[in-house]
Amino acid sequence: MKLKIIETPRDGMQGIKKIIPTDVKADYINKLLKVGFDAVDIGSFVSSKAIPQLKDTAEVIKKLDLSGKTDLMVLVANKKGGEIASHFEEIKYLIYPFSISPTFLQRNINSDIESSLQNIEVLKNICLKTNKELVVYVAMGFGNPYGDEWNIEIVEKYVNILKQKEINIIPFSDILGNSTPERIKLVFSSLVYKFPEIEFGFHLHARFDDWYEKLDAAYTSGCRRFDSVINGLGGCPMADDKLLGNLDTKNLISYLDKNNIEHKLNRNALNFAVQKAQQIF
Repeated sequence: MKLKIIETPRDGMQGIKKIIPTDVKADYINKLLKVGFDAVDIGSFVSSKAIPQLKDTAEVIKKLDLSGKTDLMVLVANKKGGEIASHFEEIKYLIYPFSISPTFLQRNINSDIESSLQNIEVLKNICLKTNKELVVYVAMGFGNPYGDEWNIEIVEKYVNILKQKEINIIPFSDILGNSTPERIKLVFSSLVYKFPEIEFGFHLHARFDDWYEKLDAAYTSGCRRFDSVINGLGGCPMADDKLLGNLDTKNLISYLDKNNIEHKLNRNALNFAVQKAQQIF
Protein backbone atom coordinates (compact mmCIF):
# COMPACT_ATOMS: atom_id res chain seq x y z
CA MET A 1 0.00 0.00 0.00
CA LYS A 2 1.26 3.48 -0.84
CA LEU A 3 2.13 5.95 1.90
CA LYS A 4 -0.71 8.25 2.97
CA ILE A 5 -0.35 11.37 5.12
CA ILE A 6 -3.43 12.85 6.78
CA GLU A 7 -3.23 16.35 8.26
CA THR A 8 -5.66 16.78 11.17
CA PRO A 9 -6.09 20.46 12.12
CA ARG A 10 -9.49 19.60 13.59
CA ASP A 11 -7.79 17.55 16.27
CA GLY A 12 -5.36 20.39 16.82
CA MET A 13 -7.96 23.13 17.15
CA GLN A 14 -10.72 21.40 19.09
CA GLY A 15 -9.07 21.85 22.49
CA ILE A 16 -8.36 25.57 22.07
CA LYS A 17 -10.76 27.62 24.18
CA LYS A 18 -10.32 30.98 22.43
CA ILE A 19 -12.51 30.90 19.33
CA ILE A 20 -10.54 31.22 16.10
CA PRO A 21 -12.41 33.36 13.50
CA THR A 22 -13.97 31.44 10.62
CA ASP A 23 -12.01 33.32 7.97
CA VAL A 24 -8.74 32.56 9.76
CA LYS A 25 -9.54 28.86 9.92
CA ALA A 26 -10.51 28.76 6.25
CA ASP A 27 -7.37 30.64 5.18
CA TYR A 28 -5.21 28.22 7.17
CA ILE A 29 -6.93 25.12 5.80
CA ASN A 30 -6.62 26.50 2.26
CA LYS A 31 -2.86 26.64 2.81
CA LEU A 32 -2.94 23.03 3.99
CA LEU A 33 -4.84 22.00 0.87
CA LYS A 34 -1.91 23.21 -1.26
CA VAL A 35 0.61 20.97 0.52
CA GLY A 36 -0.51 17.72 -1.09
CA PHE A 37 -1.82 15.77 1.89
CA ASP A 38 -3.99 12.79 0.97
CA ALA A 39 -6.73 14.18 3.20
CA VAL A 40 -7.27 16.99 5.69
CA ASP A 41 -9.51 16.57 8.73
CA ILE A 42 -11.09 20.04 8.73
CA GLY A 43 -13.83 20.04 11.36
CA SER A 44 -16.75 18.26 12.95
CA PHE A 45 -20.51 18.12 13.15
CA VAL A 46 -20.99 17.43 16.83
CA SER A 47 -22.63 19.36 19.65
CA SER A 48 -21.40 22.96 19.75
CA LYS A 49 -21.60 22.71 23.53
CA ALA A 50 -19.11 19.84 23.48
CA ILE A 51 -16.73 21.36 20.91
CA PRO A 52 -17.53 25.09 20.53
CA GLN A 53 -14.37 25.73 18.50
CA LEU A 54 -15.76 23.77 15.55
CA LYS A 55 -19.35 24.99 15.43
CA ASP A 56 -18.57 26.95 12.25
CA THR A 57 -17.43 23.93 10.20
CA ALA A 58 -20.20 24.43 7.61
CA GLU A 59 -19.12 28.06 7.09
CA VAL A 60 -15.47 27.03 6.82
CA ILE A 61 -16.26 24.49 4.09
CA LYS A 62 -17.92 27.18 1.95
CA LYS A 63 -14.69 29.20 1.96
CA LEU A 64 -12.33 26.42 0.88
CA ASP A 65 -10.50 26.20 -2.43
CA LEU A 66 -11.00 22.61 -3.52
CA SER A 67 -9.24 22.81 -6.88
CA GLY A 68 -6.55 20.36 -5.70
CA LYS A 69 -6.67 16.62 -5.08
CA THR A 70 -6.75 16.59 -1.28
CA ASP A 71 -9.89 15.03 0.22
CA LEU A 72 -11.85 16.48 3.14
CA MET A 73 -12.70 14.62 6.36
CA VAL A 74 -15.03 15.61 9.21
CA LEU A 75 -15.81 14.05 12.57
CA VAL A 76 -19.33 12.92 13.44
CA ALA A 77 -20.55 11.12 16.56
CA ASN A 78 -24.13 10.14 15.71
CA LYS A 79 -26.80 9.92 13.02
CA LYS A 80 -27.63 13.63 13.18
CA GLY A 81 -24.03 14.63 12.57
CA GLY A 82 -23.74 12.12 9.76
CA GLU A 83 -26.85 13.43 8.04
CA ILE A 84 -25.60 17.01 8.23
CA ALA A 85 -22.19 16.06 6.85
CA SER A 86 -23.75 13.98 4.08
CA HIS A 87 -25.28 17.11 2.53
CA PHE A 88 -21.85 18.51 1.70
CA GLU A 89 -20.58 17.20 -1.62
CA GLU A 90 -17.15 18.59 -0.73
CA ILE A 91 -16.69 16.01 2.04
CA LYS A 92 -15.42 12.54 1.11
CA TYR A 93 -14.83 10.92 4.51
CA LEU A 94 -16.85 10.83 7.72
CA ILE A 95 -14.86 9.99 10.84
CA TYR A 96 -16.36 8.08 13.77
CA PRO A 97 -14.45 7.93 17.08
CA PHE A 98 -14.80 4.35 18.30
CA SER A 99 -12.84 2.77 21.15
CA ILE A 100 -12.38 -0.71 22.56
CA SER A 101 -12.36 0.95 25.99
CA PRO A 102 -15.88 1.34 27.43
CA THR A 103 -14.55 3.94 29.86
CA PHE A 104 -13.09 6.14 27.14
CA LEU A 105 -16.17 5.80 24.93
CA GLN A 106 -18.25 7.14 27.79
CA ARG A 107 -15.84 10.02 28.38
CA ASN A 108 -15.39 10.87 24.74
CA ILE A 109 -18.86 10.63 23.18
CA ASN A 110 -21.10 9.56 26.08
CA SER A 111 -21.70 6.17 24.52
CA ASP A 112 -21.08 2.46 25.08
CA ILE A 113 -19.67 -0.17 22.75
CA GLU A 114 -23.02 -1.64 21.68
CA SER A 115 -24.51 1.78 20.92
CA SER A 116 -21.33 2.83 19.11
CA LEU A 117 -21.43 -0.23 16.87
CA GLN A 118 -25.05 0.61 16.05
CA ASN A 119 -24.01 4.18 15.24
CA ILE A 120 -21.32 2.85 12.92
CA GLU A 121 -23.90 0.81 11.04
CA VAL A 122 -26.21 3.82 10.69
CA LEU A 123 -23.36 6.06 9.51
CA LYS A 124 -22.14 3.40 7.08
CA ASN A 125 -25.60 3.36 5.47
CA ILE A 126 -25.60 7.15 5.23
CA CYS A 127 -22.22 7.00 3.51
CA LEU A 128 -23.39 4.36 1.05
CA LYS A 129 -26.36 6.52 0.06
CA THR A 130 -24.31 9.70 -0.35
CA ASN A 131 -21.11 8.40 -1.98
CA LYS A 132 -18.90 8.91 1.05
CA GLU A 133 -16.71 6.60 3.09
CA LEU A 134 -16.75 5.97 6.82
CA VAL A 135 -13.41 5.97 8.62
CA VAL A 136 -13.57 4.39 12.08
CA TYR A 137 -10.84 5.43 14.51
CA VAL A 138 -10.10 2.95 17.29
CA ALA A 139 -8.86 4.60 20.49
CA MET A 140 -6.97 2.72 23.21
CA GLY A 141 -5.94 0.12 20.66
CA PHE A 142 -2.43 -0.18 22.10
CA GLY A 143 -3.40 -0.60 25.73
CA ASN A 144 -5.85 0.73 28.28
CA PRO A 145 -4.94 3.24 31.01
CA TYR A 146 -8.45 3.15 32.48
CA GLY A 147 -8.31 -0.39 33.81
CA ASP A 148 -10.46 -1.96 31.08
CA GLU A 149 -9.29 -5.35 29.84
CA TRP A 150 -6.89 -5.23 26.88
CA ASN A 151 -5.17 -7.86 24.81
CA ILE A 152 -4.46 -8.46 21.13
CA GLU A 153 -7.38 -10.89 20.90
CA ILE A 154 -9.78 -8.11 21.94
CA VAL A 155 -8.28 -5.79 19.33
CA GLU A 156 -8.64 -8.39 16.60
CA LYS A 157 -12.19 -9.16 17.71
CA TYR A 158 -13.35 -5.59 17.13
CA VAL A 159 -11.43 -5.22 13.89
CA ASN A 160 -13.25 -8.32 12.65
CA ILE A 161 -16.60 -6.81 13.73
CA LEU A 162 -15.78 -3.62 11.81
CA LYS A 163 -14.72 -5.69 8.82
CA GLN A 164 -18.12 -7.42 8.83
CA LYS A 165 -19.68 -3.94 8.71
CA GLU A 166 -17.53 -3.24 5.62
CA ILE A 167 -15.34 -0.62 7.26
CA ASN A 168 -12.23 -0.45 5.09
CA ILE A 169 -10.19 2.27 6.82
CA ILE A 170 -9.32 1.82 10.52
CA PRO A 171 -6.72 4.13 12.09
CA PHE A 172 -5.59 3.32 15.64
CA SER A 173 -5.30 6.22 18.08
CA ASP A 174 -2.82 6.52 20.92
CA ILE A 175 -4.54 9.48 22.57
CA LEU A 176 -2.84 9.42 25.96
CA GLY A 177 0.62 8.38 24.80
CA ASN A 178 0.50 5.13 26.78
CA SER A 179 1.63 2.92 23.91
CA THR A 180 5.06 1.34 23.64
CA PRO A 181 7.01 0.47 20.49
CA GLU A 182 6.63 -3.20 21.40
CA ARG A 183 2.85 -2.93 21.71
CA ILE A 184 2.62 -0.94 18.47
CA LYS A 185 4.61 -3.63 16.64
CA LEU A 186 2.38 -6.34 18.09
CA VAL A 187 -0.82 -4.64 16.96
CA PHE A 188 0.18 -3.62 13.44
CA SER A 189 2.16 -6.74 12.56
CA SER A 190 -0.82 -8.86 13.60
CA LEU A 191 -3.54 -6.76 11.94
CA VAL A 192 -1.76 -6.02 8.66
CA TYR A 193 -1.11 -9.74 8.21
CA LYS A 194 -4.58 -10.98 9.21
CA PHE A 195 -6.64 -8.22 7.53
CA PRO A 196 -4.76 -7.28 4.33
CA GLU A 197 -7.87 -5.77 2.77
CA ILE A 198 -8.14 -3.09 5.49
CA GLU A 199 -6.20 0.17 5.43
CA PHE A 200 -4.83 0.62 8.95
CA GLY A 201 -3.59 3.97 10.18
CA PHE A 202 -1.66 5.47 13.09
CA HIS A 203 -2.89 8.52 14.99
CA LEU A 204 -0.17 9.24 17.52
CA HIS A 205 -0.13 11.61 20.48
CA ALA A 206 3.41 11.66 21.79
CA ARG A 207 6.03 13.48 23.82
CA PHE A 208 9.04 15.09 22.17
CA ASP A 209 11.32 12.25 23.29
CA ASP A 210 9.42 9.14 22.20
CA TRP A 211 7.68 9.88 18.88
CA TYR A 212 10.48 8.49 16.68
CA GLU A 213 10.56 5.01 18.19
CA LYS A 214 6.78 4.73 18.08
CA LEU A 215 6.54 5.98 14.51
CA ASP A 216 9.29 3.60 13.45
CA ALA A 217 7.53 0.70 15.15
CA ALA A 218 4.37 1.41 13.17
CA TYR A 219 6.08 1.87 9.81
CA THR A 220 8.34 -1.16 10.06
CA SER A 221 5.32 -3.26 11.07
CA GLY A 222 3.47 -2.44 7.86
CA CYS A 223 1.43 0.68 8.65
CA ARG A 224 1.36 3.12 5.74
CA ARG A 225 -1.25 5.68 6.81
CA PHE A 226 -0.19 8.39 9.28
CA ASP A 227 -1.98 11.33 10.89
CA SER A 228 -0.10 14.42 11.96
CA VAL A 229 -0.63 18.05 12.94
CA ILE A 230 1.67 20.93 12.07
CA ASN A 231 3.61 22.01 15.18
CA GLY A 232 2.22 19.04 17.12
CA LEU A 233 -0.80 21.00 18.26
CA GLY A 234 -3.70 19.31 19.98
CA GLY A 235 -4.96 16.70 22.35
CA CYS A 236 -8.30 15.17 23.24
CA PRO A 237 -10.31 17.52 25.50
CA MET A 238 -12.55 14.61 26.53
CA ALA A 239 -9.80 12.42 27.96
CA ASP A 240 -9.87 14.08 31.40
CA ASP A 241 -6.09 14.16 31.32
CA LYS A 242 -3.50 16.78 30.46
CA LEU A 243 -3.66 17.35 26.72
CA LEU A 244 -0.87 15.52 24.88
CA GLY A 245 0.03 16.92 21.49
CA ASN A 246 -0.25 15.15 18.15
CA LEU A 247 2.62 13.87 16.07
CA ASP A 248 4.22 16.97 14.52
CA THR A 249 4.05 16.93 10.72
CA LYS A 250 7.63 18.22 10.59
CA ASN A 251 8.75 15.24 12.67
CA LEU A 252 6.92 12.85 10.38
CA ILE A 253 8.65 14.35 7.35
CA SER A 254 12.04 14.19 9.06
CA TYR A 255 11.46 10.49 9.76
CA LEU A 256 10.58 9.84 6.13
CA ASP A 257 13.62 11.79 4.91
CA LYS A 258 15.99 10.01 7.30
CA ASN A 259 14.77 6.63 6.08
CA ASN A 260 14.67 7.59 2.38
CA ILE A 261 10.91 7.11 2.20
CA GLU A 262 9.33 9.05 -0.64
CA HIS A 263 6.33 11.32 -0.14
CA LYS A 264 4.50 13.77 -2.38
CA LEU A 265 4.19 16.79 -0.08
CA ASN A 266 5.15 20.20 -1.46
CA ARG A 267 7.83 21.44 0.92
CA ASN A 268 7.42 25.12 0.04
CA ALA A 269 3.68 24.96 0.62
CA LEU A 270 4.31 23.09 3.87
CA ASN A 271 6.68 25.82 5.05
CA PHE A 272 4.03 28.47 4.36
CA ALA A 273 1.49 26.44 6.34
CA VAL A 274 3.94 26.09 9.23
CA GLN A 275 4.48 29.86 9.30
CA LYS A 276 0.72 30.44 9.26
CA ALA A 277 0.19 27.97 12.10
CA GLN A 278 2.78 29.77 14.20
CA GLN A 279 0.91 33.04 13.68
CA ILE A 280 -2.52 31.61 14.53
CA PHE A 281 -1.74 29.23 17.37
